[in-house]
Amino acid sequence: MLQTKEITNREFIKMIEAASAFLDQNAEFINSLNVFPVPDGDTGTNMSLSLDSGLKYVNESSSTKVGDLAQALAKGLLMGARGNSGVILSQIFRGFSKDVADKQTLTAADLADAFAAGAQTAYKAVMKPTEGTVLTVVREAAKAARKTAAREDDVVAVMDATYEAAEAALQTTPDLLPVLKQVGVVDSGGQGLTFVLQAFDDVLNGRETAAKKAHQPNPTEMDEMVDAEHHRSVQGKINPEDIVYGYCTEIMVRIGKGKQVDKKFDYDTFYDYLAKLGDSLLVVNDDEIVKVHVHTEHPGKVMAWGQEFGDLAKVKVDNMRLQQETIIENDEQEAAEQETEKPAEAPDTAIITIAAGKGMQALFESLGATTVISGGQTMNPSTQDIVNAINDSHAKKAIIVPNNGNIFLAAQQAVKVVDIPAVIVHSKTISQGMTAMLGFEPDHTLEQNQSAMEDNLSMVKSGEVTHAIRDTEVDGFKIKEGNFMGIIDGKINVVTDNTEEAAIQMVNKMLDDDSEIVTIIYGEDTTKEAADRVKAAVQEMDSELEVEVHEGDQPVYPFVISVE
Repeated sequence: MLQTKEITNREFIKMIEAASAFLDQNAEFINSLNVFPVPDGDTGTNMSLSLDSGLKYVNESSSTKVGDLAQALAKGLLMGARGNSGVILSQIFRGFSKDVADKQTLTAADLADAFAAGAQTAYKAVMKPTEGTVLTVVREAAKAARKTAAREDDVVAVMDATYEAAEAALQTTPDLLPVLKQVGVVDSGGQGLTFVLQAFDDVLNGRETAAKKAHQPNPTEMDEMVDAEHHRSVQGKINPEDIVYGYCTEIMVRIGKGKQVDKKFDYDTFYDYLAKLGDSLLVVNDDEIVKVHVHTEHPGKVMAWGQEFGDLAKVKVDNMRLQQETIIENDEQEAAEQETEKPAEAPDTAIITIAAGKGMQALFESLGATTVISGGQTMNPSTQDIVNAINDSHAKKAIIVPNNGNIFLAAQQAVKVVDIPAVIVHSKTISQGMTAMLGFEPDHTLEQNQSAMEDNLSMVKSGEVTHAIRDTEVDGFKIKEGNFMGIIDGKINVVTDNTEEAAIQMVNKMLDDDSEIVTIIYGEDTTKEAADRVKAAVQEMDSELEVEVHEGDQPVYPFVISVE
């Protein structure tokens, strides 16, 4: 077994790269662990996209301190967090990053303490923590990490124990959550985290099972990474005289080619020398070429170093002080021109809502939504998406109407990040969101509107029709792949072989003596004619009902139906 005393920046980056690649490859498997057999499982997709965002922030950091890289990871995860699983993953690494903030490298004890801090932060982020979920997995993993670190100073041993405990805890989740045992699956979020820890463990052990799956950039992608690093690091107004390293230097070396080669290429050796010459360093390679981006005062030394490993296929040097002078001049001219333009009038209160389908988005806009973010089930928006929508509104305050319980945590993170007062109306369905919109009054305070819109949520019953993607047994129903299900307020109530019949039976179960209005919104997988037939059947149940039909174009659910 490998032994090592510390994790450096290079190992840490490799760990995140491997975890991101491993999650991406296993996203569909994680999605398939959805309790309901419906085509809207998105835990794997959400965790993968969230970690991709974290990796992007890590790659944009030029620091060689693990503490700084962990901070970048946490920030990227937070802004890219999608769904509750993505937010919880971000909170695990938020706690992790805070605990190692001042660390150059990580010892075994540092690693164990960081996982423990991550578990604690994740539990605090959830209002009502539930055992049998990812929270159980991270807690048990952290407990094993600390126990091992108390007797060993080997980070590999600590990571081995962490992963093994996570895997063991994952297998207990069906015993802690009866619904998981009923369906025969482990917790999807816990499985995602276990994959992350498995990738970490493989990297530190030098195994290739997950680590080798970390994507190696091709030459075109290397160019894109170098360009992205250059643009990131020269953005913003900087006094040219304040630039410490003035020459943006890029080289491409053909490894092993050329007359001046006297060294065999080794990534760490190659990287370490360049790190001493400047900052914003990016080194990417495959078997044939290595590409470098670095800000330095000595571009000649960078080129000479490259020639010791191969010939120079490309050289590019930019004077960044001169570039900044030009940027400042152009910005000043643009600012002067903008002063003469009259800005568009911003709303006092922005209402940000989430919905999929052009028709659905148009319906929310007709109800007064300022911005409709395209998304929902299977397409949860990130924290950054919600923050951008609020910021772009230029409003004085904002109300977020998520229309999906899996977006609540991302919305909560957005509220913490934005600079204006913002609140959430906890709509779990499209039907609830539309009913909530009717409670908004422009002249009311933010708190008054939030209260009124929340009160409206109980006034509507929400129904959705979709198809089963596997055989299973849930809530007393034996479900076959291809069956259509009517889901009322999150619970399966109807199973049948026909879409329209599922919708009709579902509405029949939703109606009571106080029902007055039925709204049928048909999606991209059905037609207006089918919706009209459902409408006719509903009117036969009660001729006094007011029944409306709207085109929603929504995916996944052929019918979204509300009863008020």
